[in-house]
Amino acid sequence: MSKAIFLSAQWRKLALANYEVDKEILLKYLPPFTELDDWNGRFYVSLVGFMFMDTKLRGFGIPFHVNFEEVNLRFYVKFKEGTIWKRGVVFIKEIVPKPAITFVANTVYKEKYQTLPMKHAWQHTEEALSVAYYWKLRNWNKFAVIASPVCKDMGVGSEEEFITEHFWGYTKLAPNLTSEYQVEHPRWQTYQVREYDIDVDFEANYGEDFAMLNHQTPSSVMLAEGSPINVLKGSKIRF
Repeated sequence: MSKAIFLSAQWRKLALANYEVDKEILLKYLPPFTELDDWNGRFYVSLVGFMFMDTKLRGFGIPFHVNFEEVNLRFYVKFKEGTIWKRGVVFIKEIVPKPAITFVANTVYKEKYQTLPMKHAWQHTEEALSVAYYWKLRNWNKFAVIASPVCKDMGVGSEEEFITEHFWGYTKLAPNLTSEYQVEHPRWQTYQVREYDIDVDFEANYGEDFAMLNHQTPSSVMLAEGSPINVLKGSKIRF
């Protein structure tokens, strides 16, 4: 029996900056029963900016909450159910400009959403694609990329595949309780990033554990086109 769709939308123009961090930093945020997932022995947190578009909650649009920006900081985990490994993400924080989205996400999924002023800028020409996301906490933060204007398929087994193809979300609810939900979407295409500009106060936005990112160059920066997505109704993991 298929699970009910809780939320449907399009996620478009996903900018992703991936930073290698010490696994010990991430362990304190690890939900029960999950394990850290690595890319060739490297543990990443990713700064991700993108647009929610055509958003519907249980099939219905919410006035003034259909199209909006999101920026989040996340890391990568896996959970073994029987003999199958489910690969997922854990969010340190998700920032959106709409208070109703924050209320629903924090209440239903016990996520760590925050409402802040946000804006974005896209420019697509024959020469280049420019994508930028901005959010204001004390001062304006910025994550911008300039990329090739034509998207291409990702390589099988590539770093891009690892970063974009984690289809589960996990959240710690209690010392022995974790929430789990699935995100459905097709395989994404990506653009070759030529330049990027990251002006973010990581400590102010995400706490002292991530202050070192203020002075750290990302290991990689990506831009994915995105697609329609479905977030399925969640469940709880306990043993």
